[in-house]
Amino acid sequence: MEKIYDQKKVAACIAKSKYHAVLDTMDLDFYLIKYEKGEFVSSPFQNTLLFQIVEQGSINIYLIRDDGTRYCLSNGTTDYFLGDMDIFYPRSGSIYAEAAETLTCIAFSIEKHRDMLLSNSRFLTLICNSLSSKIGAMTTIEAAPASLTERVMSYMKYKCEDNTLKGIERSAFHLHCSARQLQRILNQKETAGSVTKIGKGTYRLV
Repeated sequence: MEKIYDQKKVAACIAKSKYHAVLDTMDLDFYLIKYEKGEFVSSPFQNTLLFQIVEQGSINIYLIRDDGTRYCLSNGTTDYFLGDMDIFYPRSGSIYAEAAETLTCIAFSIEKHRDMLLSNSRFLTLICNSLSSKIGAMTTIEAAPASLTERVMSYMKYKCEDNTLKGIERSAFHLHCSARQLQRILNQKETAGSVTKIGKGTYRLV
């Protein structure tokens, strides 16, 4: 991830944005963020609340349940909003946005500018349109079929802090499997080099 504060580059991206007429009227501390493919653009583990607008590239947005089941909520490209729900509600502990390719976003802090955002009717109109589209899409989602092994890998990647599974019994409960099944999968993945054991009942994704 790379943050870019060069105001000429920021202004050029805003000028190309579909929303430039609204953004130009807002006194916000805009900057750019570049992500590499596979990097999290937004996740429950990130401390800073950001509003981001995709300027170039694409993202995949997932909902991951505690048992590792993955739902694809949306695929976002140019002009897609991230952080619109965070303006109004506490951040979800289950939604992740991941760069599907090299990605550039226009960004600003939600917490720093929340009052200004909530008082800007033109901006709120954009947010309403965005959220309406997302809610409509969510009514048709289905869980992607996944084996227990795939769910274990998703659980470690998305639900475990630092990609580290701690506690076989507790994790098996969340994954709806037996501790023996989970241990067997972890042993197989350790042999394959996908995970490494770093302590008793503790494994980290490689």
